Amino acid sequence: MTLLLPITDLTALRRRVKLLAENRPAVYRMVDPAGRVLYVGKARRLRARLMTYFRASYPDDKAARILQAAHDIQWDYQPSEFAALLGELRMIRKHRPAYNVSMNRNRRLAFLTISAGPAPRLGVSQRTDQEVRRYGPIPSPGRAREALRVINDLLGLRDCAEKMPIYFADQGDLFAEPRRAGCMRHDFRLCTGPCAGFVAEWAYAGQVAAAVAFLEGRTAQPIDRAVTEMMTASDRGDFAAAVRWRERFERLEWLFAALNRARAAIALLTFVYRDTGDYGDERAHLVRGGVVRAAFPWPSTPIEREAFRAVVTEEMAQPGPSAGPLPTSTVDETLLLLSWFRRHPEALRRTESLEAWSEATVPAS
Repeated sequence: MTLLLPITDLTALRRRVKLLAENRPAVYRMVDPAGRVLYVGKARRLRARLMTYFRASYPDDKAARILQAAHDIQWDYQPSEFAALLGELRMIRKHRPAYNVSMNRNRRLAFLTISAGPAPRLGVSQRTDQEVRRYGPIPSPGRAREALRVINDLLGLRDCAEKMPIYFADQGDLFAEPRRAGCMRHDFRLCTGPCAGFVAEWAYAGQVAAAVAFLEGRTAQPIDRAVTEMMTASDRGDFAAAVRWRERFERLEWLFAALNRARAAIALLTFVYRDTGDYGDERAHLVRGGVVRAAFPWPSTPIEREAFRAVVTEEMAQPGPSAGPLPTSTVDETLLLLSWFRRHPEALRRTESLEAWSEATVPAS
């Protein structure tokens, strides 16, 4: 195997890191000779983290491959690990570095998604970089897919490939030959057949709207139907069918509850978080709906507190987060906050409501 030569003097770069980098929280960037950002990382102890790159084995270790392609290492110190995490995420979002995979997320979480196009599809995805309507996050991708299958079957929504051609019933002049659906689901009355003109566009859109209402917690109609079908099957003595409907009911009930818990968890991420900092550099983070809207040095004087109170009051005057899909631009930040406060429950003791700040009832110390 032919190994690439490093494009910079790694010995000199290592010496500079060892002499100048401090063991404190930071966001660092690996850049190429043209100044393009190749990789963004965060560290709680910067010097220790960067030195691991020089000990990595090339080409087996990713760290060594990144270093081999880099010309320089730049960094910005942060007041705390929390600030470093937030700074890393935002810098990745800004530069889209070639060596950064999507943000490290809990792979046990998933989202219910609705695609665009004339005949939207419902899906389950663990990605956050797709331009789709996204609901969640929810645990257990496997259980989410089981519940999604029930929704698709009850509402007759397609689950075929995104590239499947769509022909609605009001395009009947396109069908010179007998129509045939692309899969057996239509034959089993589990899909309305938008691929073969068996449903009008407005009717399919109505079924998608019903799915959206369920995902947003505005209706429980699919659950109601499962209960009705279960009771009907039981009354006629078809207990096998009743068991199947009960299983569908349980899957829908689990999904409905999981989505409600996700909305509630994100809504609770609305407060002023006092980040004490690793070196006494306290910060005030204004968090609303799972997104950090503003961050300032902790206001300790009356003038600073009055200025920060004005910021909080202005934020509260803005429309609050909706029950709709999670914005693609902020979903990673929401996941970061959910993870941080789940792993650091003691941090919640350093939060105050926006109302308390707006009314100036929070003590100065």
